[in-house]
Amino acid sequence: MSKRIDTFVRDHMPDQFSLPERLEVPGHAYPARFNVTEILVDDWVAAGEGHRLALRSLTTMWTYEELQSRVSRYATALVKRLGLVPGNRVLLRGRNSPALAALHLAVIRAGGIVVSTMPMLRAGELQSIIKKAQISHAVCEREMLRELDRCRRPCPTLRSIATYSVRPEQVAHDASDIDFLARLDSTPVVPFRASADSPCLIAFTSGTTGVPKGAVHSHRDLLAICDTFSAKILNPTPFDTFCGSPPLAFTYGLGGLLLFPLRVGASALLLEDGRPEQLLAAIEKCRPTICFTSATAYRMMLPIVEQFDIGALRACVSAGETLPKSTFDAFRNATGQRIIDGIGSTEMLHIFISAAGDDIRPGATGKVVPGFEATVLDEAGNELPDNTVGWLAVRGPTGCRYLDDARQSEYVRNGWNVTGDAYYRDPDGYFWYQGRMDDLIVSSGYKVVPTEVEAALLSHAAVAECAVIGVPCARRGYSVKAFVVLAESAQGSVGLESELCKHAKAVIAPYKAPREITFVPSLPKTPTGKVKRFALRQMEPSYAL
Repeated sequence: MSKRIDTFVRDHMPDQFSLPERLEVPGHAYPARFNVTEILVDDWVAAGEGHRLALRSLTTMWTYEELQSRVSRYATALVKRLGLVPGNRVLLRGRNSPALAALHLAVIRAGGIVVSTMPMLRAGELQSIIKKAQISHAVCEREMLRELDRCRRPCPTLRSIATYSVRPEQVAHDASDIDFLARLDSTPVVPFRASADSPCLIAFTSGTTGVPKGAVHSHRDLLAICDTFSAKILNPTPFDTFCGSPPLAFTYGLGGLLLFPLRVGASALLLEDGRPEQLLAAIEKCRPTICFTSATAYRMMLPIVEQFDIGALRACVSAGETLPKSTFDAFRNATGQRIIDGIGSTEMLHIFISAAGDDIRPGATGKVVPGFEATVLDEAGNELPDNTVGWLAVRGPTGCRYLDDARQSEYVRNGWNVTGDAYYRDPDGYFWYQGRMDDLIVSSGYKVVPTEVEAALLSHAAVAECAVIGVPCARRGYSVKAFVVLAESAQGSVGLESELCKHAKAVIAPYKAPREITFVPSLPKTPTGKVKRFALRQMEPSYAL
């Protein structure tokens, strides 16, 4: 392996005065230098557990030995055939599958830094990420190459794009297929052992402005979330099988569907299609024991859940959006399962407030996960008394480290990670969600930035002005709605509404596009010209429910 190291991420990290306070994980002392893939994969093989199931899909099953072999071959191809050096950023794009999971691990094994992206992202969104992280390599599922291909010319740092199939036995015999490249040289590369705090993952979140923010996480961080939320709330064993719907590009999915099972020698069921009906069918067929999905998905399961045998499940986890008490109660009545709610963030990597079993208090998010601390702050950063709504603040073994972003000082205040969520804490230590402190819309578990949707609509000739808000929706939690002022030459109609929605879906990921459009003569604004979103919300009858 080359001794050269790419220091771009290290050189663009926040200074030490801007970092949050970090806590140690109780009972765990991680090595000063290690590669997390050795702990998650190699150690199980060395312990004689290589025959155990590690990853599976509906068509593929890999033991820990097979996963180790695949990860090693991919790492070799990345280094020897594609020229990866430690510190290079590698964009991954694809549906959940054992192959995509192995690529995550292979990049880290080779010393690279994973930048995983959702399959729904369009070329413009991918370009923003590539430019921000100065990405040099990409590995993309073959069927999803089109949008990434459009990034080659605008992104000169992107030197290499390799492809793969979710069924690795279907190898394309060309120099762009990573499985083909992996067969050209079977000599394994030595896992790159970095310091515990060395970056191995950049998870991008749009935050509140639409400009991508890259949250940098280390080898130590990936273990820390396993040894806190997973170990203390889920208590997994090697006999558990994890499943769910969140993409591995979401840190919620990365933890729940890859890191947590591998940390304890368990297995994961990875589904290309995680929609509620398909997820229920897979649970019936494959008998997993722990499920990760969203509150919206649990609501959508209710009308059909009795058609499936999900009796193997012992734990159902919800995060990414608030879990209404009505959904908790209805799902429990239908299945007997008490959904484990939780709040995490991309900046914190995973869940830091939650509760399970008899500790669940329906309607509350939960208590602080052991290993973390949390409080509620006022605008000045002072801790508020119980039953007082303010800014949720947390600190623990993980924390916010943005890549080259002035917004570090907004998220980290006096050592606390301030998430932007409005909460109050009751005298028993339970935290109760009250909404967002900003205008971010959480729809079906996905975060939607109003300004990004507005920009997509404004690129249509018929739109003069527009403003986007989230409106309460029983199905999705919140639904994206746009208020549009038309250009003089345009006339509002049902046909134009449909055309604008279709236009938005072609520019941004479809889940961000408005589901409803209202044509208005003007937008309410402040004296300085800023749109008054709260005034738009007041126009919506659903906010009065």
